[in-house]
Amino acid sequence: MKKRVFSGVRPTGRLHIGNYLGAIKNYVALQGEFDCVYCVVDLHALTTLEDTALLQSNIREGMLDMLAAGLDPQKAVIFVQSHVPEINELFTLLGMVTPLGWLMRVPTFKEKARMHPQNVNYGLVGYPVMMTADIVLYKADVVPVGEDQLPHLELAREIVRRFNEHFGDTFPEPQARLTTFPMVVGLDGQSKMSKSLNNHIEIAATAEETTKKIMSAVTDPARKLRSDPGHPEVCNVFKLRRHFEPEVIASLDADCRTAKIGCVDCKKSLAAAVNNYFAPLRARRAELAAIPGYVEEVMADGARQARVIACRTMEEVKKKMGLI
Repeated sequence: MKKRVFSGVRPTGRLHIGNYLGAIKNYVALQGEFDCVYCVVDLHALTTLEDTALLQSNIREGMLDMLAAGLDPQKAVIFVQSHVPEINELFTLLGMVTPLGWLMRVPTFKEKARMHPQNVNYGLVGYPVMMTADIVLYKADVVPVGEDQLPHLELAREIVRRFNEHFGDTFPEPQARLTTFPMVVGLDGQSKMSKSLNNHIEIAATAEETTKKIMSAVTDPARKLRSDPGHPEVCNVFKLRRHFEPEVIASLDADCRTAKIGCVDCKKSLAAAVNNYFAPLRARRAELAAIPGYVEEVMADGARQARVIACRTMEEVKKKMGLI
């Protein structure tokens, strides 16, 4: 049997290039190697989301992007987290064996508490417990993560070990599948690409929107004039071109350092490459969006498949905990 992979995506609406390069592209590749379970984690979003008016729209838009990018309902279970209510039950039960001190030490909690001081809620503190429940509800063996997420996965492994010690061998300890893709810096050239910072490029944007965004990107701050030599190692446009135009990187590096190419021309080339790369995805997305009820059908079918696994897991958990 194939090993099972689990991963979740927050419902922030249409996905951007950072989401695609850092996660979605990898999800698509894993479909051939693993038994994949992917979900949109809407419950996690509630820990920091105070206005839910756009939540359903954001779920649908993000799901459309993922399907257009190549996530295949015939190869993976694709659903929305809250559509499988067993997640809440397991979240509660795992909370009974998770020391509060473990959760208070999580760097992400401290960061989120600083960002949302007016909304430091129970769900925010318990976020790692629900993340663990997400993984083990489906008996996932592997979780694709970047190096910055390894501490979160290690906490999940600790919770699993503690549960298994108390109630007998129940869950596999999830292993990390490290993604080697580096952080995608936003158009400001400073911070991680993010919608909240408005330094992103949506993969489903029009060609015109994409070009306009890229032409506003910050490049080498030390290069004031067209004739100044550039420093590609600090230029975010250069880094993005590495992913969308790998065939020109060697010559581009030399041309930038000798001022044979200017930043404007460099941006124009990147815009053309990005638009060319995502043109098939955008066409596929338009086709899927035009099919009445398609996204809803995929989510409903995925939830049905996920619940088969979840109900089996919960029966085992409750028996071992003496609840049935």
